[in-house]
Amino acid sequence: MTSHLEARGRLTRRAALASVAMAVALVGLKSWAAASTGSVAMLGSLADSALDLLASLVTLMGVGIAAQPADAEHRFGHGKAEAIAALLQTMLIGLSALAIGWRAGAAFAAPAAPAAPELGIGVSLAAIAATLALVSYQRKVAQATGSLAIHTDQLHYQSDLLLNVSVIAALLLDAGLGLRGADAAFGLFIALYLVTGAARSARAALDMLMDREWPAERRERLDKLLAGHRLAGGVHSLRTRTSGATDFIQFHLWLDPAMNVRDAHAVVDELERLIERGFPHAEILIHVDPAGNIDRDDQFFDTPEPNR
Repeated sequence: MTSHLEARGRLTRRAALASVAMAVALVGLKSWAAASTGSVAMLGSLADSALDLLASLVTLMGVGIAAQPADAEHRFGHGKAEAIAALLQTMLIGLSALAIGWRAGAAFAAPAAPAAPELGIGVSLAAIAATLALVSYQRKVAQATGSLAIHTDQLHYQSDLLLNVSVIAALLLDAGLGLRGADAAFGLFIALYLVTGAARSARAALDMLMDREWPAERRERLDKLLAGHRLAGGVHSLRTRTSGATDFIQFHLWLDPAMNVRDAHAVVDELERLIERGFPHAEILIHVDPAGNIDRDDQFFDTPEPNR
């Protein structure tokens, strides 16, 4: 488990460092372009990249903490640091959207043609190329590690692709075709898009922090795995959650009351090996009950009471 977390930590830290480096470069480039063009859409894209930098720094800190092994004070590990980092990112995205929306509203009241549109278009094309490379790398790392923080950061940069395309469209319509207000309209669209993406990311982070059960399709996969075992009928009170890179699975198991401790332990080991084949690196807790015993305090008991 420790070697798995160390390898995962190296991958997530590299992805976070690449994100920070990208954000620094884009902030510098877009600051120059926004000052030169006066474009609201470019200003919005700059504001988003500036908050990207803060979010990437938060991600770097979060994945660094999450990669630390369990210790005496955090015996379940530090995986939820990723969810906290992702939640902080969504707050920053929300602030960015509010600022862009306010600036777009002001531009609607006094529309003006952006200067040097070709500069803004060139900068946006360069940003698109660089962001595509980063998003591709982050997607591979997120798929390999299951990192919520990297996944949220990847979604953030995916929105940047749309932002840069919007900037190009706004500059072409406003400066090229003389459609005053197009720049402000795209700025408002960017703000709304950011709010929508932030809400989705916040939900995923809160689900992890609140120990939400696995999605139905993942639970069904676990159920099918257990159903193939000879003692599957005795599995009940199944609970699942995820914290960072670690899955937690726990359930009760009915066994013959006359079975000795050694044999019961062997059955539990057998079930753990079965689960680990389908869910590597999961933390598994199995509680043994005498067959037919029902915990009346468990409102989620999922096996019918046997006939007696």
